[in-house]
Amino acid sequence: MGSWDEGGVRARIRQMAARDPKRVRFGANTHRYALAPPLPRAEIKAFEEAHGIEVPSTYRSFVAQVGNGPAGPGHGLMPLTAPRPQAGEEWAVDDEWNEDRLPGRLATPFPLTEPLPGRIGTAVGELTSGTLMLAEEGCGIFFRLILTGPRAGEVWRIDPDWGGFVPVSPGFDTWYTQWLQRP
Repeated sequence: MGSWDEGGVRARIRQMAARDPKRVRFGANTHRYALAPPLPRAEIKAFEEAHGIEVPSTYRSFVAQVGNGPAGPGHGLMPLTAPRPQAGEEWAVDDEWNEDRLPGRLATPFPLTEPLPGRIGTAVGELTSGTLMLAEEGCGIFFRLILTGPRAGEVWRIDPDWGGFVPVSPGFDTWYTQWLQRP
């Protein structure tokens, strides 16, 4: 299992917040530069067992050592386990998040072996089995962590209208670290 410098990640996020007090950076108004507490390893293991999968070690260690979202790329990291929105607050990606947690969906083989650039339209649901939504960019664009098959561990971006479904990072650690390092 990989290891994260929790203190270093949290310090960097505090620096980012201090440089962006009005939250003008993309997604900052949603994630507010906040990190939820880490998840107990037993809760992560229970999630994996319930869905018949193993999440990539760098993602598992992030959730266990740093936090279960939300500060991160796009509008922020989606929590691995049940979201806890405030009373009366709607969550913009409820349907997508819940769909990922349907029985068997995460363990279903990821259907692509090669990127699928360009317009993909309504085939999104068929293409995202075996993946876990990490973050949303808006307009139906998501970052997804590949869980099954030869591309397991990679982060892909799905943009059904223009960009297709393409890899953006070889792993969660690289993807998240690149976000932390952006000015």
